Amino acid sequence: MPRNIAPLSAETPANAFTRLLTIMDTLREQCPWDKKQTLQTLRHLTIEETYELSDAILEGDLSEIKKELGDIMLHLVFYARIASETGEFDITDVLNGICDKLINRHPHIYGDVDVNDEQDVKRNWEQIKLKEGNKSVLAGVPLSLPALVKASRIQEKARGIGFDWEEKGQVWEKVEEEMQEFKDEFNVSSDAEIDVEKAEGEFGDLLFSLINYARFININPEDALEKTNKKFIKRFSYLEGKAREMGKNLKDMTLAEMDQFWNEAKKV
Repeated sequence: MPRNIAPLSAETPANAFTRLLTIMDTLREQCPWDKKQTLQTLRHLTIEETYELSDAILEGDLSEIKKELGDIMLHLVFYARIASETGEFDITDVLNGICDKLINRHPHIYGDVDVNDEQDVKRNWEQIKLKEGNKSVLAGVPLSLPALVKASRIQEKARGIGFDWEEKGQVWEKVEEEMQEFKDEFNVSSDAEIDVEKAEGEFGDLLFSLINYARFININPEDALEKTNKKFIKRFSYLEGKAREMGKNLKDMTLAEMDQFWNEAKKV
């Protein structure tokens, strides 16, 4: 016979959430692994779960999205449970905190502020955050974000207070300007030694300007690059499969042979 009977499946969101909290309490008190976890030990696991959710979203797998959302929900409850043991805060404080913040940052819904569009909403959001104590508009961008995502968020934050180009044509001109500056530093036709540090700086500027242009035409650069990564992996896997069928290693194949199968992969 089991020592504990888990709460039965619930029909309402409130009851389902209570069920999760009850299970979390039981695991924290009785499971050797759950008892040992800390905010620090859970951190890398949460990052992993977040990337798994991201993968499921890109794949459009709704069943997997539901599963990954549950995993992340568990982590959020876990953090709150750990903090409650030292009296720092509990899940009620977490939920009330986000509710209060949402109400405060949506004065056009819960107050008397008028807005015309989503850009007005974003500008108000950033101004409210500054009033709440943020020293900089960019303070809300996590330092540990991957560089590509961080660049997007920095640009979005700057746009929120009106620091932005007026039209996409101006942004494309900037892309072309940065491309030329990069080419000037990294001139493949020159025999002169490349100043790697300068070339790297110009390449970073070029990437930043491309990300900015993507924002203007409503392309998420992170999603775009990840889709290209997945496309490359799929085609390269096809190439590897064909090599195995021929009893060859890729390194033993000619570039022409590999190109033939690569072009086939594009049609699959």
